[in-house]
Amino acid sequence: MRIIAMWRKTAILPLLITSALYAVPAGAQLYSSAELDKNYEMVLKNPSVEIESTEAINSLYNFRFHDADREIRWLKFRFPRHPMPHFLLALAEWWKIVPNTDVTIYDDQMLMHLDSAISLAKNLHADHKNKIEPAFFLAASYAFKGRLHAERKQWAKATFAGKNALKYLEECKGKGELSPELLFGDGVYNYYAQWIPKEYPALKPILAFFPKGNKALGIKQLEQVATHAFYTRTEARYFLLQMYSMENQYEKAFDLARYMNKTYPDNPYFERYYCRTAYVSGKFPEAIAAAESILQKIALGKAGYEGVSGRNAAYVLAYYNYHHFKNFSAAKTYYHKAIDFSKQTGDTKAGYYISSLIGLGKIAQQEQNPEEAIAYFKEAMDVAAKKSSQYAEAREAVDNLKKERRNRRKNK
Repeated sequence: MRIIAMWRKTAILPLLITSALYAVPAGAQLYSSAELDKNYEMVLKNPSVEIESTEAINSLYNFRFHDADREIRWLKFRFPRHPMPHFLLALAEWWKIVPNTDVTIYDDQMLMHLDSAISLAKNLHADHKNKIEPAFFLAASYAFKGRLHAERKQWAKATFAGKNALKYLEECKGKGELSPELLFGDGVYNYYAQWIPKEYPALKPILAFFPKGNKALGIKQLEQVATHAFYTRTEARYFLLQMYSMENQYEKAFDLARYMNKTYPDNPYFERYYCRTAYVSGKFPEAIAAAESILQKIALGKAGYEGVSGRNAAYVLAYYNYHHFKNFSAAKTYYHKAIDFSKQTGDTKAGYYISSLIGLGKIAQQEQNPEEAIAYFKEAMDVAAKKSSQYAEAREAVDNLKKERRNRRKNK
Protein backbone atom coordinates (compact mmCIF):
# COMPACT_ATOMS: atom_id res chain seq x y z
CA MET A 1 0.00 0.00 0.00
CA ARG A 2 1.18 3.49 -0.60
CA ILE A 3 1.21 5.87 2.37
CA ILE A 4 2.36 9.38 1.57
CA ALA A 5 2.64 11.85 4.42
CA MET A 6 5.60 14.20 4.41
CA TRP A 7 6.72 17.37 6.18
CA ARG A 8 8.32 20.58 4.96
CA LYS A 9 12.10 20.75 5.14
CA THR A 10 12.20 23.69 7.57
CA ALA A 11 10.60 24.18 10.95
CA ILE A 12 9.16 27.58 9.97
CA LEU A 13 7.02 26.46 7.04
CA PRO A 14 4.93 23.96 9.04
CA LEU A 15 4.09 26.72 11.51
CA LEU A 16 3.00 29.09 8.75
CA ILE A 17 0.99 26.53 6.80
CA THR A 18 -0.63 24.99 9.86
CA SER A 19 -1.58 28.42 11.19
CA ALA A 20 -3.12 29.42 7.86
CA LEU A 21 -5.07 26.24 7.37
CA TYR A 22 -6.17 25.74 10.95
CA ALA A 23 -8.03 28.99 11.42
CA VAL A 24 -9.49 29.14 14.93
CA PRO A 25 -11.74 31.59 16.76
CA ALA A 26 -10.17 34.57 18.47
CA GLY A 27 -8.71 33.68 21.81
CA ALA A 28 -8.29 30.01 20.98
CA GLN A 29 -4.83 28.47 21.27
CA LEU A 30 -2.67 27.97 18.16
CA TYR A 31 -0.38 24.96 18.33
CA SER A 32 3.07 24.65 16.81
CA SER A 33 3.82 21.57 14.73
CA ALA A 34 5.73 20.04 17.64
CA GLU A 35 2.78 20.62 19.97
CA LEU A 36 0.38 19.23 17.39
CA ASP A 37 2.48 16.07 17.24
CA LYS A 38 2.00 15.58 20.98
CA ASN A 39 -1.78 15.85 20.61
CA TYR A 40 -2.03 12.88 18.23
CA GLU A 41 -1.05 9.41 19.31
CA MET A 42 -0.79 8.28 15.68
CA VAL A 43 1.24 10.13 13.07
CA LEU A 44 -1.27 9.02 10.44
CA LYS A 45 -4.10 10.78 12.28
CA ASN A 46 -2.24 14.06 12.70
CA PRO A 47 -4.13 16.53 10.43
CA SER A 48 -1.05 18.66 9.85
CA VAL A 49 0.69 15.64 8.33
CA GLU A 50 -2.17 15.23 5.87
CA ILE A 51 -2.17 18.91 4.99
CA GLU A 52 1.57 19.14 4.46
CA SER A 53 1.72 15.90 2.48
CA THR A 54 0.08 17.33 -0.65
CA GLU A 55 3.25 18.69 -2.24
CA ALA A 56 5.15 15.49 -1.49
CA ILE A 57 2.37 13.35 -2.94
CA ASN A 58 2.44 15.34 -6.15
CA SER A 59 6.23 15.08 -6.30
CA LEU A 60 6.24 11.31 -5.85
CA TYR A 61 3.46 10.47 -8.27
CA ASN A 62 4.74 13.01 -10.81
CA PHE A 63 8.16 11.33 -10.71
CA ARG A 64 9.95 14.28 -9.15
CA PHE A 65 11.90 11.96 -6.92
CA HIS A 66 14.49 14.51 -5.84
CA ASP A 67 11.78 16.76 -4.41
CA ALA A 68 10.02 13.83 -2.78
CA ASP A 69 13.28 12.60 -1.25
CA ARG A 70 13.91 16.02 0.32
CA GLU A 71 10.47 15.95 1.96
CA ILE A 72 10.92 12.39 3.20
CA ARG A 73 14.34 13.16 4.67
CA TRP A 74 12.77 15.97 6.67
CA LEU A 75 10.14 13.56 7.90
CA LYS A 76 12.92 11.16 8.90
CA PHE A 77 14.56 13.94 10.92
CA ARG A 78 11.25 14.86 12.57
CA PHE A 79 10.25 11.27 13.42
CA PRO A 80 13.57 9.40 13.80
CA ARG A 81 12.04 6.36 15.50
CA HIS A 82 8.96 6.07 13.30
CA PRO A 83 8.71 3.60 10.36
CA MET A 84 6.91 6.02 8.01
CA PRO A 85 10.00 7.76 6.53
CA HIS A 86 11.71 4.48 5.71
CA PHE A 87 8.50 3.12 4.24
CA LEU A 88 8.16 6.20 2.07
CA LEU A 89 11.73 5.84 0.86
CA ALA A 90 10.91 2.26 -0.12
CA LEU A 91 7.82 3.44 -1.99
CA ALA A 92 9.91 5.92 -3.95
CA GLU A 93 12.15 3.05 -5.05
CA TRP A 94 9.10 0.99 -6.01
CA TRP A 95 7.73 3.74 -8.24
CA LYS A 96 11.07 3.85 -10.02
CA ILE A 97 10.43 0.17 -10.83
CA VAL A 98 6.77 0.52 -11.86
CA PRO A 99 7.26 1.80 -15.45
CA ASN A 100 9.29 -1.32 -16.30
CA THR A 101 9.13 -4.07 -13.68
CA ASP A 102 11.96 -5.96 -15.39
CA VAL A 103 14.36 -3.34 -14.01
CA THR A 104 16.05 -4.71 -10.87
CA ILE A 105 18.58 -1.99 -10.01
CA TYR A 106 16.28 -0.48 -7.35
CA ASP A 107 15.44 -3.76 -5.60
CA ASP A 108 18.17 -3.72 -2.95
CA GLN A 109 17.45 -0.15 -1.87
CA MET A 110 13.73 -0.85 -1.67
CA LEU A 111 14.24 -3.96 0.47
CA MET A 112 16.72 -2.15 2.73
CA HIS A 113 14.22 0.63 3.46
CA LEU A 114 11.42 -1.89 4.05
CA ASP A 115 13.58 -3.83 6.51
CA SER A 116 14.30 -0.58 8.37
CA ALA A 117 10.58 0.22 8.47
CA ILE A 118 9.82 -3.27 9.80
CA SER A 119 12.48 -2.99 12.51
CA LEU A 120 11.21 0.39 13.73
CA ALA A 121 7.58 -0.71 13.53
CA LYS A 122 8.35 -3.78 15.63
CA ASN A 123 9.97 -1.57 18.28
CA LEU A 124 6.87 0.64 18.38
CA HIS A 125 4.63 -2.40 18.40
CA ALA A 126 6.42 -3.79 21.44
CA ASP A 127 6.61 -0.54 23.44
CA HIS A 128 3.56 1.46 22.44
CA LYS A 129 0.14 1.17 24.03
CA ASN A 130 -1.61 1.81 20.72
CA LYS A 131 -0.44 -1.00 18.43
CA ILE A 132 -2.69 -0.12 15.49
CA GLU A 133 -0.29 2.22 13.69
CA PRO A 134 2.83 0.02 13.97
CA ALA A 135 0.74 -2.99 12.91
CA PHE A 136 -0.43 -0.98 9.92
CA PHE A 137 3.16 -0.29 8.86
CA LEU A 138 4.20 -3.87 9.50
CA ALA A 139 1.37 -5.12 7.28
CA ALA A 140 2.23 -2.57 4.57
CA SER A 141 5.99 -3.23 4.65
CA TYR A 142 5.63 -7.00 4.52
CA ALA A 143 3.05 -6.65 1.74
CA PHE A 144 5.49 -4.66 -0.36
CA LYS A 145 8.28 -7.13 0.28
CA GLY A 146 5.94 -9.86 -0.92
CA ARG A 147 4.95 -7.78 -3.91
CA LEU A 148 8.55 -7.33 -5.03
CA HIS A 149 9.47 -10.98 -4.37
CA ALA A 150 6.45 -12.12 -6.39
CA GLU A 151 7.49 -9.83 -9.23
CA ARG A 152 10.87 -11.59 -9.18
CA LYS A 153 9.15 -15.01 -8.99
CA GLN A 154 10.72 -15.69 -5.59
CA TRP A 155 7.63 -17.53 -4.41
CA ALA A 156 8.93 -18.83 -1.06
CA LYS A 157 10.00 -15.34 0.04
CA ALA A 158 6.76 -13.87 -1.29
CA THR A 159 4.72 -16.42 0.68
CA PHE A 160 6.59 -15.71 3.93
CA ALA A 161 6.15 -11.96 3.53
CA GLY A 162 2.49 -12.37 2.60
CA LYS A 163 1.74 -14.43 5.69
CA ASN A 164 3.32 -11.77 7.91
CA ALA A 165 1.39 -9.02 6.15
CA LEU A 166 -1.90 -10.84 6.75
CA LYS A 167 -1.04 -11.44 10.40
CA TYR A 168 -0.56 -7.76 11.15
CA LEU A 169 -3.48 -6.72 8.95
CA GLU A 170 -5.76 -8.95 11.00
CA GLU A 171 -4.38 -7.42 14.18
CA CYS A 172 -5.36 -3.89 13.29
CA LYS A 173 -8.61 -4.57 11.42
CA GLY A 174 -11.86 -3.32 12.87
CA LYS A 175 -10.21 -0.74 15.11
CA GLY A 176 -11.90 2.18 13.41
CA GLU A 177 -9.19 4.82 13.43
CA LEU A 178 -7.61 3.70 10.14
CA SER A 179 -10.52 1.77 8.66
CA PRO A 180 -10.47 3.36 5.15
CA GLU A 181 -6.72 2.76 4.89
CA LEU A 182 -6.92 -0.82 6.18
CA LEU A 183 -9.67 -1.67 3.72
CA PHE A 184 -7.06 -1.24 0.98
CA GLY A 185 -5.23 -4.39 2.05
CA ASP A 186 -8.47 -6.34 2.16
CA GLY A 187 -9.44 -5.20 -1.32
CA VAL A 188 -6.16 -6.10 -2.98
CA TYR A 189 -6.04 -9.45 -1.20
CA ASN A 190 -9.64 -10.40 -1.99
CA TYR A 191 -9.18 -9.75 -5.70
CA TYR A 192 -5.85 -11.43 -6.27
CA ALA A 193 -6.46 -14.38 -3.96
CA GLN A 194 -9.19 -15.45 -6.40
CA TRP A 195 -7.48 -14.21 -9.59
CA ILE A 196 -4.04 -15.78 -9.14
CA PRO A 197 -5.08 -19.48 -8.97
CA LYS A 198 -6.99 -19.14 -12.25
CA GLU A 199 -4.19 -17.35 -14.06
CA TYR A 200 -1.29 -19.27 -12.46
CA PRO A 201 -2.49 -22.79 -11.57
CA ALA A 202 1.04 -23.78 -10.53
CA LEU A 203 0.71 -21.46 -7.52
CA LYS A 204 -2.38 -23.19 -6.12
CA PRO A 205 -0.39 -25.27 -3.59
CA ILE A 206 1.15 -22.09 -2.16
CA LEU A 207 -2.19 -20.28 -1.97
CA ALA A 208 -3.72 -23.20 -0.09
CA PHE A 209 -2.17 -21.66 3.04
CA PHE A 210 -4.11 -18.41 2.57
CA PRO A 211 -7.81 -17.53 3.01
CA LYS A 212 -10.00 -17.63 -0.09
CA GLY A 213 -10.61 -14.40 -1.98
CA ASN A 214 -13.54 -12.70 -3.67
CA LYS A 215 -12.81 -10.59 -6.77
CA ALA A 216 -16.10 -8.68 -6.81
CA LEU A 217 -15.76 -7.81 -3.13
CA GLY A 218 -12.14 -6.79 -3.65
CA ILE A 219 -13.07 -4.30 -6.38
CA LYS A 220 -15.91 -2.90 -4.25
CA GLN A 221 -13.58 -2.44 -1.29
CA LEU A 222 -10.94 -0.69 -3.38
CA GLU A 223 -13.58 1.63 -4.83
CA GLN A 224 -14.44 2.66 -1.27
CA VAL A 225 -10.77 3.24 -0.49
CA ALA A 226 -10.32 5.27 -3.69
CA THR A 227 -13.12 7.57 -2.53
CA HIS A 228 -12.70 7.79 1.24
CA ALA A 229 -9.08 7.06 2.17
CA PHE A 230 -6.31 9.64 2.25
CA TYR A 231 -3.00 7.79 2.31
CA THR A 232 -3.96 4.79 0.19
CA ARG A 233 -6.49 6.22 -2.25
CA THR A 234 -4.00 6.71 -5.11
CA GLU A 235 -2.70 3.18 -4.67
CA ALA A 236 -6.27 1.90 -4.71
CA ARG A 237 -6.79 3.66 -8.04
CA TYR A 238 -3.51 2.19 -9.33
CA PHE A 239 -4.83 -1.32 -8.65
CA LEU A 240 -8.33 -0.53 -9.91
CA LEU A 241 -6.88 0.46 -13.29
CA GLN A 242 -5.47 -3.03 -13.66
CA MET A 243 -8.53 -4.79 -12.29
CA TYR A 244 -11.01 -2.94 -14.51
CA SER A 245 -8.90 -3.87 -17.53
CA MET A 246 -8.60 -7.52 -16.51
CA GLU A 247 -12.36 -7.64 -15.98
CA ASN A 248 -12.98 -6.01 -19.41
CA GLN A 249 -14.55 -2.96 -17.78
CA TYR A 250 -12.84 -0.70 -20.28
CA GLU A 251 -15.03 2.38 -19.84
CA LYS A 252 -14.34 2.42 -16.11
CA ALA A 253 -10.65 1.89 -16.78
CA PHE A 254 -10.60 4.74 -19.30
CA ASP A 255 -12.40 7.20 -17.01
CA LEU A 256 -10.08 6.42 -14.11
CA ALA A 257 -6.93 6.50 -16.28
CA ARG A 258 -7.95 9.86 -17.74
CA TYR A 259 -8.44 11.26 -14.23
CA MET A 260 -5.10 9.91 -12.98
CA ASN A 261 -3.26 11.24 -16.02
CA LYS A 262 -4.79 14.68 -15.50
CA THR A 263 -3.91 14.60 -11.81
CA TYR A 264 -0.34 13.32 -12.33
CA PRO A 265 0.54 14.31 -15.91
CA ASP A 266 4.19 13.27 -15.70
CA ASN A 267 3.54 9.80 -14.32
CA PRO A 268 4.49 7.41 -17.15
CA TYR A 269 2.43 4.52 -15.81
CA PHE A 270 -0.80 6.51 -15.61
CA GLU A 271 -0.21 8.12 -19.01
CA ARG A 272 0.51 4.73 -20.55
CA TYR A 273 -2.74 3.36 -19.11
CA TYR A 274 -4.62 6.39 -20.38
CA CYS A 275 -3.25 5.79 -23.87
CA ARG A 276 -3.99 2.06 -23.73
CA THR A 277 -7.53 2.34 -22.37
CA ALA A 278 -8.37 5.10 -24.87
CA TYR A 279 -7.12 2.83 -27.66
CA VAL A 280 -9.06 -0.21 -26.42
CA SER A 281 -12.20 1.89 -25.92
CA GLY A 282 -12.03 3.28 -29.47
CA LYS A 283 -11.38 6.88 -28.39
CA PHE A 284 -8.73 7.55 -30.99
CA PRO A 285 -8.25 11.34 -30.53
CA GLU A 286 -7.40 10.78 -26.86
CA ALA A 287 -5.23 7.76 -27.65
CA ILE A 288 -3.29 9.68 -30.31
CA ALA A 289 -2.74 12.70 -28.05
CA ALA A 290 -1.50 10.48 -25.20
CA ALA A 291 0.77 8.47 -27.50
CA GLU A 292 2.33 11.60 -28.97
CA SER A 293 2.84 13.01 -25.47
CA ILE A 294 4.59 9.82 -24.35
CA LEU A 295 6.99 9.80 -27.29
CA GLN A 296 7.77 13.48 -26.77
CA LYS A 297 8.57 12.88 -23.09
CA ILE A 298 10.80 9.94 -23.99
CA ALA A 299 12.68 12.19 -26.41
CA LEU A 300 13.08 14.78 -23.63
CA GLY A 301 14.42 12.12 -21.26
CA LYS A 302 11.75 12.64 -18.59
CA ALA A 303 11.99 10.32 -15.59
CA GLY A 304 10.25 6.97 -16.03
CA TYR A 305 9.50 7.38 -19.72
CA GLU A 306 11.28 4.53 -21.50
CA GLY A 307 10.86 1.58 -23.86
CA VAL A 308 7.76 -0.04 -22.37
CA SER A 309 5.73 3.15 -22.69
CA GLY A 310 7.42 3.86 -26.02
CA ARG A 311 6.46 0.63 -27.72
CA ASN A 312 2.83 1.06 -26.60
CA ALA A 313 2.66 4.63 -27.85
CA ALA A 314 4.45 3.93 -31.14
CA TYR A 315 2.18 0.98 -31.91
CA VAL A 316 -0.96 3.03 -31.24
CA LEU A 317 0.20 5.74 -33.66
CA ALA A 318 1.18 3.12 -36.24
CA TYR A 319 -2.21 1.44 -35.95
CA TYR A 320 -4.21 4.65 -36.46
CA ASN A 321 -2.01 5.86 -39.30
CA TYR A 322 -2.44 2.53 -41.07
CA HIS A 323 -6.11 1.77 -40.44
CA HIS A 324 -7.72 5.22 -40.10
CA PHE A 325 -5.60 7.77 -41.92
CA LYS A 326 -4.15 5.44 -44.58
CA ASN A 327 -0.85 7.18 -44.08
CA PHE A 328 1.33 4.15 -44.76
CA SER A 329 4.60 6.06 -44.64
CA ALA A 330 3.89 7.32 -41.10
CA ALA A 331 2.57 3.90 -40.11
CA LYS A 332 5.80 2.28 -41.28
CA THR A 333 7.85 4.77 -39.24
CA TYR A 334 5.88 4.08 -36.06
CA TYR A 335 5.89 0.30 -36.54
CA HIS A 336 9.68 0.47 -36.75
CA LYS A 337 9.73 2.59 -33.58
CA ALA A 338 7.58 0.03 -31.76
CA ILE A 339 9.99 -2.71 -32.84
CA ASP A 340 13.02 -0.69 -31.74
CA PHE A 341 11.50 0.04 -28.32
CA SER A 342 10.64 -3.66 -27.91
CA LYS A 343 14.24 -4.58 -28.63
CA GLN A 344 15.42 -2.01 -26.09
CA THR A 345 13.36 -3.68 -23.38
CA GLY A 346 14.24 -7.18 -24.55
CA ASP A 347 10.58 -8.01 -25.09
CA THR A 348 10.49 -9.39 -28.63
CA LYS A 349 7.79 -11.97 -27.93
CA ALA A 350 5.13 -9.47 -26.88
CA GLY A 351 2.06 -8.59 -28.90
CA TYR A 352 3.22 -5.09 -29.86
CA TYR A 353 6.40 -6.45 -31.44
CA ILE A 354 4.64 -9.22 -33.37
CA SER A 355 1.77 -7.00 -34.50
CA SER A 356 4.26 -4.39 -35.70
CA LEU A 357 6.03 -6.99 -37.84
CA ILE A 358 2.69 -8.05 -39.31
CA GLY A 359 1.84 -4.39 -39.96
CA LEU A 360 5.11 -3.88 -41.82
CA GLY A 361 4.38 -7.02 -43.82
CA LYS A 362 1.01 -5.65 -44.88
CA ILE A 363 2.54 -2.35 -45.93
CA ALA A 364 5.20 -4.19 -47.94
CA GLN A 365 2.38 -6.09 -49.69
CA GLN A 366 0.65 -2.84 -50.62
CA GLU A 367 3.94 -1.44 -51.87
CA GLN A 368 4.26 -4.48 -54.15
CA ASN A 369 7.27 -5.90 -52.27
CA PRO A 370 6.18 -9.52 -51.74
CA GLU A 371 9.61 -10.83 -50.72
CA GLU A 372 9.97 -8.14 -48.06
CA ALA A 373 6.43 -8.88 -46.89
CA ILE A 374 7.17 -12.59 -46.59
CA ALA A 375 10.30 -11.81 -44.56
CA TYR A 376 8.30 -9.73 -42.06
CA PHE A 377 5.54 -12.34 -41.76
CA LYS A 378 8.07 -15.13 -41.26
CA GLU A 379 9.82 -13.14 -38.55
CA ALA A 380 6.45 -12.73 -36.83
CA MET A 381 5.84 -16.47 -37.06
CA ASP A 382 9.24 -17.18 -35.51
CA VAL A 383 8.39 -15.32 -32.30
CA ALA A 384 4.61 -15.77 -32.04
CA ALA A 385 3.05 -18.62 -30.08
CA LYS A 386 2.02 -21.38 -32.46
CA LYS A 387 -1.61 -21.35 -31.32
CA SER A 388 -1.99 -17.56 -31.33
CA SER A 389 -4.13 -15.56 -33.75
CA GLN A 390 -1.03 -13.57 -34.73
CA TYR A 391 0.79 -16.73 -35.83
CA ALA A 392 -2.26 -17.84 -37.82
CA GLU A 393 -2.54 -14.44 -39.50
CA ALA A 394 1.14 -14.33 -40.45
CA ARG A 395 1.12 -17.91 -41.73
CA GLU A 396 -1.98 -17.31 -43.85
CA ALA A 397 -0.34 -14.19 -45.32
CA VAL A 398 2.83 -16.13 -46.19
CA ASP A 399 0.82 -18.95 -47.80
CA ASN A 400 -1.18 -16.48 -49.89
CA LEU A 401 1.94 -14.60 -51.02
CA LYS A 402 3.68 -17.82 -52.00
CA LYS A 403 0.58 -18.92 -53.90
CA GLU A 404 0.48 -15.60 -55.77
CA ARG A 405 4.17 -15.97 -56.60
CA ARG A 406 3.61 -19.45 -58.05
CA ASN A 407 0.67 -18.19 -60.09
CA ARG A 408 2.75 -15.34 -61.51
CA ARG A 409 5.45 -17.77 -62.56
CA LYS A 410 2.90 -20.03 -64.26
CA ASN A 411 1.44 -17.13 -66.18
CA LYS A 412 4.77 -15.98 -67.56
